[in-house]
Order: sequence, then structure tokens, then C-alpha cells
Amino acid sequence: MVQFFSDVAGIVSEYYQFLLQGIGYTLLISLVGTVVGLAIGLLTGVVRTAPLSKNGVIRFFRKLLNGIIAVYVEIFRGTPMMVQAMVIYWGYAFATGGTTLPLIPSGIFIVSINTGAYMAEIVRGGIISIDRGQTEGALSIGMSHSQTMLHVIIPQVMRNILPSVSNEFVINIKDTSVLNVIGVTELYYFAGIIKRQNFQTFQTYLVICVIYFVLTFSVTRLLRLAEKKLTGPENYVICGSQSDPDAEIHINKEEQRYVD
Repeated sequence: MVQFFSDVAGIVSEYYQFLLQGIGYTLLISLVGTVVGLAIGLLTGVVRTAPLSKNGVIRFFRKLLNGIIAVYVEIFRGTPMMVQAMVIYWGYAFATGGTTLPLIPSGIFIVSINTGAYMAEIVRGGIISIDRGQTEGALSIGMSHSQTMLHVIIPQVMRNILPSVSNEFVINIKDTSVLNVIGVTELYYFAGIIKRQNFQTFQTYLVICVIYFVLTFSVTRLLRLAEKKLTGPENYVICGSQSDPDAEIHINKEEQRYVD
């Protein structure tokens, strides 16, 4: 047992540069991919919830665009990211006669469009959850659909979907590991390099496992703190957790006043 922990410590001390580089690329790809995916989700959410025009041509193109978005969402939600990475990366090489994309931008692009498909449904659900009277009120004072979305609906949607966005970020930190199939030098890729050099497979992947856990746990706590700051500690509710001792149902002061 002493030798085992000595091997683990030796891996960390000897290959810490590889580990730090892998952590950096993992966080970069997952963070940028989540932000870009959220932007895609917001854009598609606004388009899909826009009212139909009375103009026949505009109505046709609107339905066509909705159909394209629906196909995009179904394809990228219905296929594994590993397969998407292979198809996109090597598909580009096939189309260009062997020219390949830069690895890190490729990884960011793959994670972004994959995340965008999930964000599209998250944002659409968030928009639908907002009381319709707010949209009608904004339109009644002369605001356009885009102005209503930008100034009235989207700020509320962002607050409502923040837990889902946070969850997607945590998922992306773990899912970047599949990008090693195209050679992206993220954390899992460096684990393979270290294992082939020291022949200590279990010890190496145990270190990688601990690093992934520390990353996801830290990000989860930071994002939960952000949610609490945004919502306010008096109204903050944690639901659905079976491991968090603070996971209780609370009634905020405003609701308590109506109950009393």
C-alpha cells in the first residue's frame, strides 16, 4: 500500500506539466463550448418562439428554418459526441483531400455544436415557462419580438435555466475526454501518454479520475454559489439532491406572507 501511494505521488510530481496542460485545455474547451452552445441555444430559442408572419414567403422560410433547427437538434442529441467528432474531423479531411482542422479549435467547435443542441431545448423550455402575459404586455407597448426577447424574456430565462446551463458545463468537462479519438490534447489524452511511459495504468487513471472529480466538484460549488447570489439567499431553493444536507424545501418570505 505504501508503494502504491508512492507511485501515485511520483506520477503527480513527475508528470505535473502534462497534467496541468491537460487541465487547461479541458477547461478551455468545456468553458468556451458551453458559452458558444448557450449562444446557439438562445438564438434558436428566439427563432423558434417567434410569431408566424402573415406574409406567405416569410412564413415558408420561417417553417423551413424551424425544420432545419429541429433536424439539427435531433441529430446532435441522438448521436454520441465521439461519433460526431470523428465524422466532423475526418469528414472535413475527406472533403478537402486530406487537410485536417487544428485540433483545439476542432474540439471547441464539436463541443459547441453538441452543447447547442441541448441548450436549444433548454432555452425553448425556459421561454415557454415565462408567463405569456409578459410577452403580450411588451408587444402592446410597441416592442418588437426581438426587443421583447432581449429586454423582458431572456433576462428571466437566464435566471431560470442557470442550473441547467451549469449542469451542461459540468457534463462538458467530462465529455471532453472523448475528443482524444481525434488527438485533442485534453486531460484524458495525456493520461494515455503517461501510462505508456510508466506502465502504471491503474495508478495513472486513478490520478486522472481524482482530477476530474476535483474539477467538477469545484465548478459545481462555484456555480451553485453564483445561483445563490443571483437568486438571493432568502429565495434560494435546492431541489432533488439526495446527497446534499441542505437539500430541503424552503418557503421564501414572500410566499410565507401569503400562507400566513
